[in-house]
Amino acid sequence: MPAIEIGRICVKTSGREKGRKCVIVDVVDDNFAVVTGPESVTGVRRRRSNIGHVQATEEILDVKKGATDEEVVKAAEKAKKTSFLKAK
Repeated sequence: MPAIEIGRICVKTSGREKGRKCVIVDVVDDNFAVVTGPESVTGVRRRRSNIGHVQATEEILDVKKGATDEEVVKAAEKAKKTSFLKAK
């Protein structure tokens, strides 16, 4: 299973955003990470998420810790992963 790290693209496995992809922008501790869709791309709002509620994929974006939604969108476009993020 891929590691939970900054820039990792994950799939939400529970909650109202279940099945949508998100990007980890910060790791809070062993149980929580800050994720964002960003909302304009996938519909996932920036929020703290339980690591048990996301499933990591093999894909990684080149973003810094605490990256803004705009920086995540630019990194996704640069890596040609925007359509991967939008796909359910």
